[in-house]
Amino acid sequence: MPPLSGDYRPGESLKNGNFLIDSLPDRQRKGVLALCDRVDIALGTVLCEAGERFRHVYFPISGSVSLIQTLRGQEPLETESIGSEGMLGAVLVLDINRASKLGVVQAPCIALRMTDTGMRAALKSHPALLRVMQRYLYVVLLELSQNACCLHFHEVGNRLSKALLQAHDRSTTDQLSLTHQRLANMLGVQRGAVTIAAIKLQREGIIRYSRGKITVLDRKRLESSSCGCYNESLNNCPVMFS
Repeated sequence: MPPLSGDYRPGESLKNGNFLIDSLPDRQRKGVLALCDRVDIALGTVLCEAGERFRHVYFPISGSVSLIQTLRGQEPLETESIGSEGMLGAVLVLDINRASKLGVVQAPCIALRMTDTGMRAALKSHPALLRVMQRYLYVVLLELSQNACCLHFHEVGNRLSKALLQAHDRSTTDQLSLTHQRLANMLGVQRGAVTIAAIKLQREGIIRYSRGKITVLDRKRLESSSCGCYNESLNNCPVMFS
């Protein structure tokens, strides 16, 4: 997911740190927060398994959670990344308590955690939460559609730049913990294709890559090298406030 409003980018300081909760009116925000625990979650922690019920939902404050689709005989594909602009477990809004994908922490997280029953109660008691979650789900659907078009029509190098921009949006520093294998899973390509594209960006002085770390050296040029889908993602978000 992209930033959801104005110049806000995931990772920036908010009232409590998660955009969805911070967008609520004061009284309803306090009611929702009363149902949450603040937790630190280590890299690699599995938060949900495909086909299993959610016992907790998570509103990230920092870090990111990847939703990963697996097919027999194929490499895993990251279909969505959730940061402080979103939540894990949004399907509870649809009265569905079943994860469709594997959810794994890909950057160490601080999150607000709520039980599944607490979330159901909050949706009934706090209409502003239901409203913002319905709009969040709509933006997610827009994003998935955009990503499908991007995967089909755009070059690996341009899509790599978009992925790095979105990771940079969620980071508090210019250094990103991203291996070529994870980037390949994000883009749905072979690792070698990522290596070729990353070398090109490095030679142009846009990024620096070393031992699973990518440092963004020139954000503006990285934006210029991305496909238009990055900005299209930003343009999807005003629907949250319509």
